[in-house]
Amino acid sequence: MEEMSFEYWNKLADQIIVISSLLGGFSIAVIANLLVSNANTRLAKNIMKSAVLAASFFLVSVFAMTKVLMMTTNGFPLEVTEGDFKISSLVGGIAIILGIMSLLTLIALSGWTKSKQMGKFTTVVGILTFILIVLMLT
Repeated sequence: MEEMSFEYWNKLADQIIVISSLLGGFSIAVIANLLVSNANTRLAKNIMKSAVLAASFFLVSVFAMTKVLMMTTNGFPLEVTEGDFKISSLVGGIAIILGIMSLLTLIALSGWTKSKQMGKFTTVVGILTFILIVLMLT
């Protein structure tokens, strides 16, 4: 297997930071809306949990990938090898996948707040979206 160049790692980290930032902001907006709502059902609590997990995972991804981005930028003051940021890139990659899964759980659960029919629809959409994302990542 060929090693990836620092330039590639830099661009990859940059893209993951942008994606995680946007999805994390969306997740935080959902949390804020749930905090001001009066819904106190088991479903609302599960939606809140998935939103909090999504936001947390996306934040971890942003900071892990920021470390990778900084270490792979020309002019970084220390000598760097790929092994130096391997853990950060692994944590960032796992965190964005878990964040996406949490966000898809939020999407799947959201329809159940309206009706059984809408709940089935959003669950199917969440599952299909997950399958398509996995296919695009492999």
